[in-house]
Amino acid sequence: MQISRDLIAEIGRPQLWLDWAERAFRVVVILALAWIFSRVARRLLARLRNYTVRMMDRRHEGSTIEMEKRATTIISVLSKLASMVIWLVALVMALTETGFHIEPLLAGLGVAGLALGLGAQTLIKDWLGGLFLLLEDQLRIGDSVVINGIGGGVEEINLRTTLLRGENGAVHVIANGSITTLSNLTREYSYYVFETTIAHSSDADRALAAIESAGAEIAHDEQFRDLILAPIEVLGIDRLADRGVTLKARIKTLPSKQALVGRELNRRVKARLDALKIAFPPPPPAS
Repeated sequence: MQISRDLIAEIGRPQLWLDWAERAFRVVVILALAWIFSRVARRLLARLRNYTVRMMDRRHEGSTIEMEKRATTIISVLSKLASMVIWLVALVMALTETGFHIEPLLAGLGVAGLALGLGAQTLIKDWLGGLFLLLEDQLRIGDSVVINGIGGGVEEINLRTTLLRGENGAVHVIANGSITTLSNLTREYSYYVFETTIAHSSDADRALAAIESAGAEIAHDEQFRDLILAPIEVLGIDRLADRGVTLKARIKTLPSKQALVGRELNRRVKARLDALKIAFPPPPPAS
């Protein structure tokens, strides 16, 4: 009973509530400042990105698109790291204000870290993989890539993972430490590779001329000419098979614009081949 009376008396002390109110106010101030600092850090890094791109553009150090993608990727990672550090410091300060001693927690984490050392190797491997991706400029946000056989556009790069968005909208999360093969389809420029198969009875030279004509026409079109970096390359007859003759060409475009240019090239080539009455091989028999 005496303990209960002492507890009630302690709870009823105004000074106790004043102390807790003061601590709560300090915690709120710490969290509010952390929120403000994280937003300020993001804005400062965004301005740094724009300034860096402008300075590199004035010095003509690479294409503007490549510089923007590179700067966006690095600033994105730095922004996340800055937010993590700010909120971690704020959390430690808030716990200290509430009277929670973090020294035993840190000691416990140290012991747990030793116990989980083998499990942490994978995490460290992922972080190192992400660090080298950034330092070696292997890929940037906005690139079209194929990683370990998985294709898509790079939406996000973190130190631990890389996020790809597939053509069907699926998001692929790939651990950076597991990346063994990486093909960047949009580094500095892209190619649209055109292939079509015509019947053996058709005139291959006329068909190749039609492909070259369509490529030259699209290169002078106001809608597409700024996307094309070089005249179309008509590579000629690529394969001879029982079903027909395969013709091949390619056209060089700005990064990530190959599909847009390629669809228009397909449309114009189809119209020309139809006008020339170029025959296509019949479909293979159903099995």
